[in-house]
Amino acid sequence: QVQLVESGGGLVQPGGSLRLSCAASGFTLDSYAIGWFRQAPGKEREGVSCISSSGGNTYYTDSVKGRFTISRDNAKNTVYLQMNSLKPEDTAVYYCAGGPQCSSPKYWGQGTQVTVSS
Repeated sequence: QVQLVESGGGLVQPGGSLRLSCAASGFTLDSYAIGWFRQAPGKEREGVSCISSSGGNTYYTDSVKGRFTISRDNAKNTVYLQMNSLKPEDTAVYYCAGGPQCSSPKYWGQGTQVTVSS
């Protein structure tokens, strides 16, 4: 059974940090690009970051550049999203998704809630 499971979400104060994890089961991540997406209440889902299957290429939406870092550990079959200097506008459900390219996600996780609030 192919599955992606996110973890690491929670409540954090503005300026704080969280690290999200996306663990795969039923397939190996090293053949897939992995992206992080988020959806805030009343808003459309947006792409946040993506990393190529080799890890050699990474992409970030403008609003998180310099604050978020995506990485992968293929030996652990896991992709991470380190989020620093968090802002209230980062509050959303965060999803990871895997596919042959960043532009074509195929498998999706169930999401993890991130809330940035004082």
